[in-house]
Amino acid sequence: MPGYELFGPEERKEVNDVLETGIMMRYGFDGPRKGVWKAKELEKAICEKLNVSYTQLASSGTAALVAAMAALGVGAGDEIIMPTFTFVASFESVLAVGATPVLVDIDDTLTLDPKAVEAAITPRTKVVMPVHMCGSMADLDALQAICKKHNLFLLEDACQAFGGTYKGKALGAIGDAGTFSFDFVKTITCAEGGAVITNNKDIYLKCDGFTDHGHDHLGVDRGADEHPFIGYNYRISELHAAVGLAQVRKLDRFLEIQRSTKKIFKDALAAIPGVTFRRIPDEAGDSATYLSFFLPEAAQAKQAAANMKAAGLPVFYYYDNNWHYIRQWKHFKEGSVLTPFAPGLKQAMEIYKTKEFPASDAVISRNICTPINLAWSAEEIQERAKKLVDAVKSAL
Repeated sequence: MPGYELFGPEERKEVNDVLETGIMMRYGFDGPRKGVWKAKELEKAICEKLNVSYTQLASSGTAALVAAMAALGVGAGDEIIMPTFTFVASFESVLAVGATPVLVDIDDTLTLDPKAVEAAITPRTKVVMPVHMCGSMADLDALQAICKKHNLFLLEDACQAFGGTYKGKALGAIGDAGTFSFDFVKTITCAEGGAVITNNKDIYLKCDGFTDHGHDHLGVDRGADEHPFIGYNYRISELHAAVGLAQVRKLDRFLEIQRSTKKIFKDALAAIPGVTFRRIPDEAGDSATYLSFFLPEAAQAKQAAANMKAAGLPVFYYYDNNWHYIRQWKHFKEGSVLTPFAPGLKQAMEIYKTKEFPASDAVISRNICTPINLAWSAEEIQERAKKLVDAVKSAL
């Protein structure tokens, strides 16, 4: 990962198809586009690849999350339960629809702890949103059972896990809706882009309209469309969709490379006393974009990460990272926004100025993640595996 590591003639061909027509917008211009509909093709390809009924492309994974929340009817006063470990876009999306993010602890899956979710449910809870971080899944059986028991929506933020599965079903296709990011550093990329997938036609139709100013897309042309509700411009372009179309056709190759390389790294580390690995609820469904492991103590993990960086290895020590873990989300904790929160939301957010998450800290502070590069040669993989082992051993 990410897919840009294996760009080639396939992407150029799809982009050139669009450039030759000159029609870069995904809607309208039926004649001049000469039958070239890359966004439609990509949506169809995703449905077929993931065995899901509906796909709606968007301009980003963040836009996809906002659209999905809107389609689920989430708004002011509603609460969405989400993990402390995620990318900032997850809580940004909740705030964008005026809802309240309720952050709860993770466990050794690096995703939502079902017990923490159950304890956080209130009469205002509307959605449980697991985030399948670093390519691997949450405990979806447990979370589905909780949602069914309390009549809640399950919205999968699968932005980092395209191609992953859980018990034979695609991640993102298990809940009421799921979202993906296709930005430049994702498993497959459109450079910028995202998608909502669902098996619910009503959710799909609402996402379809919401991402295009409320157009229902039922007219003979855009001027004849009705606007049953207010939407926004979250459209993907034909150029971005063209890149994604070439990339999705390479997905199986990407996954094969990632799984093979990850196994080599994991086997090398498994021989070191004290090293343990992220718990993955369904190992066969891991997209293997990252190898995530733990050391016994936080200081050891921090030192190992520093050793890896010094050796030229890609590494994430998320405990000190200000993009992915609540500890460094100062703007979130302080409610730093350009447009003020509604009074109720502002009051609900006050808790995060002082709230601590020791259970999550205990997990993330001992964790190290290293991404898997698609373009490494066999020799480079072996060289990096040796450097990885040396870096970790030196920290213990």
